Amino acid sequence: MNMTRPSMPLNEDLRVFLTVVRKQNFARAAVELGVSPAYISKRMNILESSLNVRLFHRTTRSIVLTEEGEKARLWAQRILNDLDDFISDVTQARREPQGTLRIVCSFGFGRHHVAPAVSQLAKRYPKLAIQVVTSDRATDLIAEGFDLEIRVGSDLPNQYLARKLMSNARVLCASKEYLEQRGVPQSLDDLASHDCLALRERDTPFGSWRLVRQNDEREYIARIDGRISSNSGAMVLRWGLDGHGIFLRSMWDVKHYFDEGRLVQVLPEYSQPADIWAVYPRRLSDSAKLKVCVEFLGNYFSAL
Repeated sequence: MNMTRPSMPLNEDLRVFLTVVRKQNFARAAVELGVSPAYISKRMNILESSLNVRLFHRTTRSIVLTEEGEKARLWAQRILNDLDDFISDVTQARREPQGTLRIVCSFGFGRHHVAPAVSQLAKRYPKLAIQVVTSDRATDLIAEGFDLEIRVGSDLPNQYLARKLMSNARVLCASKEYLEQRGVPQSLDDLASHDCLALRERDTPFGSWRLVRQNDEREYIARIDGRISSNSGAMVLRWGLDGHGIFLRSMWDVKHYFDEGRLVQVLPEYSQPADIWAVYPRRLSDSAKLKVCVEFLGNYFSAL
């Protein structure tokens, strides 16, 4: 690196840089942006030269941020967010928001509910570019460049802000075939002698379910055991439908199986609170596009 005074980087180079960081590879970043890997390499060389720092440790297969690169990532995200908000404010985008909005949500809820919500959001605000990523792992919104997470459950991270979008509960379910073979549990203690299908989601403890009883504010701990588990709610649901055991799923995900008679609700007086939340790393008043999005989603989900 030469030691000349750093020059002001281009906003487009910052956007390319953040895409490279997110994809951890020049070629994958090129595919997302619709350009050639050579263009990506050229822009990153220009950015490093303008800042007089090395941003990446490069290998043949991936890139790793240097200490200076990590600082650059944080500032690039902040600069581009501020630029989007600046454009939004001066163009009265509280009524017509602009810029890119990155949303992350779980696979199941994303497919069934976030997808149609975003479809309506995109029709309402055609100048808003929306990227939705589905993931069932814990997400660092700031580090991964997300504006918003739509989260199911009460395990809300303390470092972020949140707004409740919709009330929801997980209920105990099993197939008729399973209950005919193993019997219907009459109490929470009975669950210990049944095959239970555990969802190993985020940092939730394994081996127990935390439940509440109807008209009772106390929390009850149900000890469970079972041969198969997964971090995928879709897999757990599939195994439950196939008669492998008792499981917890959100009512929105299983109601039609109850209606069809494929599943039966077990111990219906018990449930697990699993409300739907919008989780975001900064105040809504600091971002016009985020404010409009969260308010839209709040109205959308409250009407379901």
